[in-house]
Amino acid sequence: MKASLRKMGNSQGVIIPKAVIAQLELSDSVEMTVTDTAIILEKPKTARAGWSEASRALAEAGDDGLVWPDVANADDADLKW
Repeated sequence: MKASLRKMGNSQGVIIPKAVIAQLELSDSVEMTVTDTAIILEKPKTARAGWSEASRALAEAGDDGLVWPDVANADDADLKW
């Protein structure tokens, strides 16, 4: 799809068609990445995106031990796992 740059105040911009915004389910903001040859717009990532997969990989590698195993919380004995 070819689009034209348009003057917007002191800047220039591209109008994104409503159908494209709906197709990608974009809302109020996007993540913008600039490479040598492209501008990439994506849905904003959630703060914890990928944490589940990273935790699973740590557990599978056996690298999910306690950081400070000798430090416990006062009520840890009451917890049932």
